[in-house]
Amino acid sequence: MIQPSRSISNFAPQQSVPLIRELTSVPDPAEALRRWGDLPHCLLLESQRNLLSANGEPLGRYSFLMADPIDWIECQHASDCLAALKQLDQRLQQYETPQVEGLPPMQGGLAGMVSYDFHRALESIPVPAADRLQTPLLAFGVYDVVLAWDHQQQRAWLITQAWRNAAQRHQKFFDLLQTAAAPQPFASANQSSDASGSRINLPGFASLPGREGVLSNFTQESYLAAVQQAIDSIHAGDIFQVNLAQTLLVAAQASSLDLYGKLRQCNPAPFGGYFDFGDGQIVSASPERFVSVRDDLIETRPIKGTRLRSGLPSVDRGTKAELLASEKDRAENIMIVDLMRNDLSRICHDDSVRVTQLCQLEEYQSVMHLVSAVEGRLQTGGNLPGTLLPAIFPAGSITGAPKCRSMEIISELEPDARGAYCGSLGYFAAGGAVDLNVMIRTITAAKGWWQIPVGGGIVSESVPRREYQETWTKAASMLEAVETVSGSCVN
Repeated sequence: MIQPSRSISNFAPQQSVPLIRELTSVPDPAEALRRWGDLPHCLLLESQRNLLSANGEPLGRYSFLMADPIDWIECQHASDCLAALKQLDQRLQQYETPQVEGLPPMQGGLAGMVSYDFHRALESIPVPAADRLQTPLLAFGVYDVVLAWDHQQQRAWLITQAWRNAAQRHQKFFDLLQTAAAPQPFASANQSSDASGSRINLPGFASLPGREGVLSNFTQESYLAAVQQAIDSIHAGDIFQVNLAQTLLVAAQASSLDLYGKLRQCNPAPFGGYFDFGDGQIVSASPERFVSVRDDLIETRPIKGTRLRSGLPSVDRGTKAELLASEKDRAENIMIVDLMRNDLSRICHDDSVRVTQLCQLEEYQSVMHLVSAVEGRLQTGGNLPGTLLPAIFPAGSITGAPKCRSMEIISELEPDARGAYCGSLGYFAAGGAVDLNVMIRTITAAKGWWQIPVGGGIVSESVPRREYQETWTKAASMLEAVETVSGSCVN
C-alpha cells in the first residue's frame, strides 16, 4: 500500500526565486551529514572521484545533502507502484521551478531510491523465495532544502525553495551546519545496534569456511552450481547473459552513519550515497551511473568487466592489459551496451542514441572496470519518473540480456530479494535534471544486520570458480569498512 503523503493542500505551485546562501567555509560532506543526520530521511549523494565522461563532463563534480522532506511517497507492494509513479510525476510538475544558472543542478525536487524489486511493478516476474529485509520498492521525498557542492570550484551553497516556510527552514538548516556534530550515533532510526532484541533471526543464511563473521545465502558449492545453471541456460539459447549475486550478511555493530564514514574512506566513488528510508539505511559506494539528464541529453554508463587492484604498479599494469584484452569481458560489456541502446530508444528521438565510450578502463580504490557510455536526446517528458523508469529500469548491466528472461532466471536462482542492491539512488530535480546511480557496492542496514549483495555477469565463457571469486573481489572494500567500523575481524 502506498504510504499516505503529508498534506500538501496549502502548497500552491510556486515560481519564486529560492533563497541561496553561499557558504564562506566549504563543509566536508561527511561532517555535514553528521550535523543533519538526525533529521528524517536524511540523504547524501556524494561524488568523490574526479573522473571525466566521454564528452568531458566531470563525473565527480557535485554532491548534495538533503533532509526532512516536505512530502514523502513510499511504495511497499508492486500493485501500488504505478500509482506511486503518478504521484511522483504530479509532485515534480507541481513544484517545477526554473534552475538557477551557475549552481549545481539539484536545487530541490524529488530524491530517494528505487529498489531492484520495483521491476515487478513493470514486468510479470516471479516473486523471490524470500524477502527478509522488506526494503521499500520505491521511497522518495520532496526536498525543498539542499546543501550543494561544486567540487571543481570548491564552493558550496545552501538552497531553499519557496515551497514551505522558506525563511524559517533556510535558517534552521544553516544553524545546524554551525553546531558541533554529535560525537555519538544520533537516534535509533540511524542506528543498527546489536543490543538484545534489535536483531531479528534470518534463517537460510550459513557461515562460510574461512570467512569469520560473514554469512551468505549460498554456500560456495551452491553458488558454483547456480552459475553452472546460468551457463546451461545460455548454451540452451535461453539468454545471452545473466547477472548472478550472492547476499552476504554481517551483524551490525555500529551506526549506519559510522559505516558510511568508513566506506567512503575505503572506497571513494563517483556515485556514492547515504539514505535513511525510515526502517533502514542505504550505505553506497557505487562506481556506476544509471542515467543522468541535462537539458534533453540523457546518458547511461554501464560497467562490465572487473579486476582487483593490487596497489603495486607493475602488477596492476599487467592486470589492466589482461582486462582490456579479455574477449569475455568485452563481449559482456558490448551486449549490455546494445541492451541500453534499445532501452534509451524508447524515450529518445529517432537516430539520436549513440555510443560515446566503449569498454574504457577506469580505476577505483580497490578495483578496475571496463565502462561504456550511451547517450540520446530525450523526447518531451522523458525526464519524468513515470516515463523514464518504465522504459529503462532496471539497468541492463545488473540483469543480463534479454532483460526480462534474465530477471526471471535471477528470481529462480537467487534465494532472496535483492532489495536496494542493483536498484537506483538519486534525484529528479525540480529544474529538470536527473541523476541516478546503480546501487552496486551497496550495503543495506536494517533489522540489526548489514546486507551486502555482490555479483557478476555470467556468459557462455564463464568459469564458475572465477565468477565466485569475483563476488569476493567486489565485496573486499565493503568488508574492509565493516571490519574497521566494527573493530572486529571480518575476512
